[in-house]
Amino acid sequence: MPDRLIAPPVYEVNHLMLPTPEIMVLDNGIPVYILDYPAQEMVKLEVVYRVGRPEETKRLAARATARLLREGTIHQTGADIAEYLDYYGATVNIPTNLDTASFALFSVRKYAQEVIPTFAEMLHYPSFSLEEIENFRRTSMQELLVELEKGETLVYRTVTELIFGEHHPYGYNSTAEDYEAIQQSDLVSFFNTWYQPSQCLMFASGRIDAEIRDLIRAHFGGTTQTSAPQPPRTAHLSPPPPLNLKKAKVTVPLEGSLQTAIKIGCRMFDRNHPDFNGMMVLNTILGGYFGSRLMANVREKKGLTYNIYSSLDAYQTDGCLYIATEVSPDKADTAVRAIFSEMKKLRETLVPEEELSMVRNYIMGMLLNGLDGPMNSSDALRSLIVENQTPEDFLTMVKTVRNITEHELRALAQKYFDPAHFWVVRAG
Repeated sequence: MPDRLIAPPVYEVNHLMLPTPEIMVLDNGIPVYILDYPAQEMVKLEVVYRVGRPEETKRLAARATARLLREGTIHQTGADIAEYLDYYGATVNIPTNLDTASFALFSVRKYAQEVIPTFAEMLHYPSFSLEEIENFRRTSMQELLVELEKGETLVYRTVTELIFGEHHPYGYNSTAEDYEAIQQSDLVSFFNTWYQPSQCLMFASGRIDAEIRDLIRAHFGGTTQTSAPQPPRTAHLSPPPPLNLKKAKVTVPLEGSLQTAIKIGCRMFDRNHPDFNGMMVLNTILGGYFGSRLMANVREKKGLTYNIYSSLDAYQTDGCLYIATEVSPDKADTAVRAIFSEMKKLRETLVPEEELSMVRNYIMGMLLNGLDGPMNSSDALRSLIVENQTPEDFLTMVKTVRNITEHELRALAQKYFDPAHFWVVRAG
């Protein structure tokens, strides 16, 4: 019997390798990245269109189009589709993303031949019925009203608008008027312009045998380009506004709130920036996991909050970093000072080797977990390809996590943790 008073040994993660996909190109040019696991009795098929907010000519057109694709086709209602998929134990997920429209089908292998044709019909022949548009409009406006009562929502909306600009695709905030303005013609136009083979990527994982490949070819390879290929999305983006140091501290009123929500944020960059991997490590140290500096000092030592974290958000053409927490109103100033104090320590002193080793092990463990099984491996592969990265980029990230030094981390903190670069937003 094992001695349960003795902790099991801890081993370093020494080998991380992204699985190499087989690439099948359909007749219409759509690439399908295949991870075949013959022993798995399931199939995951994900269709990703490189289309999102940067391609909009009308606010919310990208989100509304993606959401309403599952709400009926020219042959079936949304209820019919949902009932049919449920009968075969299949599900369709539509994750929210500012840069892409993704649609993931999960099915047991033996029913894939029944559900893949319905999944393809949903993506190729949406009806955008007036009734479903009105339902979407009404539901979304109600959800928005609920969200606007939350301090965390208000500060996030405000800080991203300040970082990117109120008219920037990554910065604008949806309003009730935006939902009211969405018309059927907007969705039809957006779909016909952007949901094209030239904008499409596909990912198949699980038991992807010959029959599944034939189904993919038959139901996705026959669609043809119906509009001219569009210019790269960078042509659609305007530069964010400069930081106005005189207005870098913003308070958003929120009546009746018992907590003050705080977000402190600045503009960063996408994953292809040479400093991104190092900043990922630095952000983890600052507030990216439960053992972070912010957790240890602002929560545990000072007792100012229950939860505090920092996030390095990367979009396809830009990015931002922000620190978020909620505190008692009379502790808000103290919390802000404590947050900037932690950034100052990272600028001025070296990260101890013991702490850096723990963070390395944490990140490597997370990466290892992200490659565990066909579902996670497919997600990792999809993220890499959609963000215009290669397996070599993944290995470079792993190498950075393993080898980055305390001196390099301090240099990054000195470069990016200058308080003058940050907006400070409070609500409550």
